Amino acid sequence: VRDRLLGHHPPSIYLFQCFLLIIHVSLTHLVSYEEEFSPTADIPAESYPHWLRFHIGINRYELYSRHSPVLDALLKDLVNQRITSVAMKSGGTQLKLIMTFQNNGQALFKPMKQTREQETPPDFFYFSDFERHNAEIAAFHLDRILDFRRVPPVAGRLVNMTKEIRDVTRDKKLWRTFFISPANNVCFYGECSYYCSTEHALCGKPDQIEGSLAAFLPDLTLAKRKTWRNPWRRSYHKRKKAEWEVDPDYCDEVKQTPPYDRGSRLLDIMDMTIFDFLMGNMDRHHYETFEKFGNNTFIIHLDNGRGFGKHSHDELSILVPLNQCCRVRKSTFLRLQLLAKEEYQLSVLMEESLLRDRLSPVLIQPHLQAMDRRLRLVLQVLSGCIDKEGYVNVVEEDVVRDSATHRGPRHR
Repeated sequence: VRDRLLGHHPPSIYLFQCFLLIIHVSLTHLVSYEEEFSPTADIPAESYPHWLRFHIGINRYELYSRHSPVLDALLKDLVNQRITSVAMKSGGTQLKLIMTFQNNGQALFKPMKQTREQETPPDFFYFSDFERHNAEIAAFHLDRILDFRRVPPVAGRLVNMTKEIRDVTRDKKLWRTFFISPANNVCFYGECSYYCSTEHALCGKPDQIEGSLAAFLPDLTLAKRKTWRNPWRRSYHKRKKAEWEVDPDYCDEVKQTPPYDRGSRLLDIMDMTIFDFLMGNMDRHHYETFEKFGNNTFIIHLDNGRGFGKHSHDELSILVPLNQCCRVRKSTFLRLQLLAKEEYQLSVLMEESLLRDRLSPVLIQPHLQAMDRRLRLVLQVLSGCIDKEGYVNVVEEDVVRDSATHRGPRHR
């Protein structure tokens, strides 16, 4: 059947998406940003710039629809739109730049800090690791394949540091950090808490540098976001352990605490746990939601730059929330089972999807293969949960997405 559908083409992510339609739970009663934040009633939405069409399409359940007509166009804009201004993003441990385009769209630029082949040194703590531009790109593609659609669109771009950063910035602090290296390459280092010094300068070849560009979410004046502390946050201390690391019944306490005592938030945490484990991302200390939608909305999967650091190691502590809670959405569980099948193997779909990015290859083969291995580990954990507690107590039927009939996870 697959050969007939595909003809002479390689396994396609589009075919995979067709199968997702079978297991997808229909989203009803969507509350769109377009209802309240449409700039004007006189201009058809089709004429808005792609970044604005992306913004007004955000709803209670996802950042964009599975077959969004604007997504591919927005990704192309991130790569091709002329950069008109650049400024450093305040806060954070590492340098990030805010880039504004000719069409007034904005994106967060994370420059390349290490090659694809470099692994995080074994003695590095997760909180002192580099943020990787290719991890941001790969996380966006993984999020789409998992059918979450909770990562803002990200594309890789080759940037001219002279013409597209130094010459267009009005940020004097950034401009002053540019210099020419002994190898005659253009370099800069900016200002930040950790890796912003001449010893950690970002240098071009001679002035070209790779980076990821993540589309901005709507301005906070239109769509305020609420920041939540991750219940399974790490201690960020070299010796101290977090409560969840020493208390095997920690999930019972979480399930009695708002907003995890009702609704779908606990299941969202389980989705995020699986997403982070597949990437090897240990740096999920906080998360955000759109304030407009209250507690019954999805977690935005932001800041994924510390994923894909080690392909040779599977950090099992990331899976602790899943081990302790033994809960998962049925749609997520079915999707993971599908991605474990040889004909829809996660690594193959990721490789094919990443071929579309301008910076392809985004991940080396060991990272792709590590995702298949980690997926099997996730399914093993869920299998153990089902053996112990029974299928109906582990796999949660996806909720009816209607505030009037909303049914949350069963808490035992």
